Amino acid sequence: MKVFRVLIIKTSSLGDIVHTLPAITEAKKACPHIQFDWLVDESFQEIPMWHPAIYRVIPIPLRRWRKQWFKAWRQGELAPMLKKIREVSYDLIIDAQGLCKSALLAFLCRGKRVGLSFSSAREPVASVFYQQKITVPNYKKAHAIQRTRILFAKIFGYAPPEKAFKNFKQNIDYGFGKMDLSASGLNIQKSYCVFLHGTTWASKFWPESYWIELTKALKALGFETYLPWGNALEYAAAERIKADAPYVHILPKSGLGELASILASATAVVSVDTGLGHLSAALGVPTIALFGSTDPRLTSPIGQHQETLSAVFPCAPCLSRTCTYKGEKTIDSPCYTTLSPTRVMQSVVKLLEKKQEVV
Repeated sequence: MKVFRVLIIKTSSLGDIVHTLPAITEAKKACPHIQFDWLVDESFQEIPMWHPAIYRVIPIPLRRWRKQWFKAWRQGELAPMLKKIREVSYDLIIDAQGLCKSALLAFLCRGKRVGLSFSSAREPVASVFYQQKITVPNYKKAHAIQRTRILFAKIFGYAPPEKAFKNFKQNIDYGFGKMDLSASGLNIQKSYCVFLHGTTWASKFWPESYWIELTKALKALGFETYLPWGNALEYAAAERIKADAPYVHILPKSGLGELASILASATAVVSVDTGLGHLSAALGVPTIALFGSTDPRLTSPIGQHQETLSAVFPCAPCLSRTCTYKGEKTIDSPCYTTLSPTRVMQSVVKLLEKKQEVV
């Protein structure tokens, strides 16, 4: 049977990319003759290659260009990249992101363009660029994983397994078949937990005093704690936590492959709403995700040993990058007062007990 070449356009973010993988698993199973390529931001190019159905990854420096597009143009970076993304004429180009920027990228590539219709796309104007438009009922109210699975099923004409849809949180296959989990280089002998404390929205930061209290509780149970970081602000936060909890370990700056290896071997992970939390849950690591300003019904991490704790507060989820609460505050994001370190610790213990029962 002739190979059917498909280009996926999903450039970012880390969580969005992870949430796309189950749809690829199902599509490849239903249509074995498909050969997938993936156009992705260079920051996340490792992740698609972990899936055995991905043949080729085309990294593009969108985030860097967004800040320095004029410099990139003057240095002659744009023309070679355009040539690269047009090397192959695809049978189908799927814009799985539904944004104007991703739709424009699809337009620049060679092949039949398909994406979400005006009523379903995150940015409706993006649908103008598609030659085939797919309508997914209640698209904007469904979880990100389900949205993409339905999109792919409609494009390729197969029916997703009914059982998997009814219990999709227990029947997700991220397809990490080609993933190398020996890349961390760390020799950690004891049981350890990882705190994913860094995020892009100010409203999503769990208070540093809460992290300190939680690490003390874990230390009492014999767990080491590791803090990754990705920029200067996150490193400064990690140092402040370590100042009050000197037994905490700050990890060296690591690539995605190294972090995935560290997460995969962790006893448990506690995470704010951030991309690495989605990766941790996808790896099957016991993961507690903390949601305050964002809506877990749409983008919560999904995994076999994952639990999401949502703030119970009058204005939560506000979906605002910065806290706009006008009442009295004891912490920067007061919705997190309903997600205390004690409550989180109780959830960690229960999650580990459940995993032990399964094992």
